Amino acid sequence: MINWSQESEIVMTERFGKDTVIALATIENEVPDVRYVNAYYEQGAFYVITHALSKKMRQIANHSTVAIAGEWFTAQGKGNSLGYFGKEKNHEIAEKLKNVFAEWIENGHLTLLMSIRSSYALS
Repeated sequence: MINWSQESEIVMTERFGKDTVIALATIENEVPDVRYVNAYYEQGAFYVITHALSKKMRQIANHSTVAIAGEWFTAQGKGNSLGYFGKEKNHEIAEKLKNVFAEWIENGHLTLLMSIRSSYALS
């Protein structure tokens, strides 16, 4: 995981600590696969809510290395399934995400939480 300076962490939180669209790249059969996802940044990780059976989750289960991009920021890291959104262990982050994604969260995406921790930034 990257060790941000306090100043960098403040900038990342200001820019990405809300409902933000980022590009998420995964790999399948040595071929990159990119899509936009809604994400929220907090303390070195981007959080995404998605369906447990989605293509991206299947790809991450097979190869956890991912890349992300959001305007002026790009990074590589590891994608990690945090499991069902409603699990007790996910309660704290799930409550934050309910507020962050309030505009659309009731549309059926309450299945799975995923975190992406950057190993280093490329920007």
